[in-house]
This record gives sequence, C-alpha cells and structure tokens, in this order.
Amino acid sequence: MTFLLFNQTCEAGNQSQGNPLLSLLPLILIFAVFYFLLILPQQRKQKQHQKLLGELQKGDRVVTTSGIYGTITNVKDHTVLLLIADGVKVEVDKGHVVNKVHSTGTDKVPSQK
Repeated sequence: MTFLLFNQTCEAGNQSQGNPLLSLLPLILIFAVFYFLLILPQQRKQKQHQKLLGELQKGDRVVTTSGIYGTITNVKDHTVLLLIADGVKVEVDKGHVVNKVHSTGTDKVPSQK
C-alpha cells in the first residue's frame, strides 16, 4: 500500500514540470517592481542632489542635514563655509547641504502650525 502511494506521488511530481521560464516570471516581476518603485526614484533624487551640490556658489542661502541655515561665504572642493550668525562661520561638508533656501526678504524660518 505504501509503495502505491509513493509511486503515485512520484508520477504526479514528474507531470507538474512545465516551462522553467514560467517559474522565473514572478521573480522577474518582483525585480521590475523594485526597480521602478525603489531604485529608479532614488537614482533620480541622487542626480538632483549632485546637481545642487555642483551649482553651489558664494551668497547662496542653504540648509544642512542637521537643520542649520546659513549663507555660503566660500566654496571649496569638498566643503563650504557657512555664515550662520554675525561673525560665526562653520565649515560643512558639501554632502550635508540638503537644499537651497529662497529668501523672501526676511531671514525668518516659517513657523509650523
């Protein structure tokens, strides 16, 4: 009796082999979804950040990753010198500059409600 069940199981296993490419289709679809939802947007964001860093120049008002607002007084190869208060200058790595701030006439940060 056990031999018959084992024999039927083996025969059923041999019949279920189909196209091996069809078995890879879910894996390919998962990779495509990851590429379009995760990898591609991250690459675009990185290109925009590199473009921003390349366009930094003296007089730009910027914000750093730590939330410090300042005005660029000097641009070097890998660093920028920020004026964050009267007479207070800080040298910051270029990679930590997040965004340029467009001044609207006042240097105050808008309050959050």
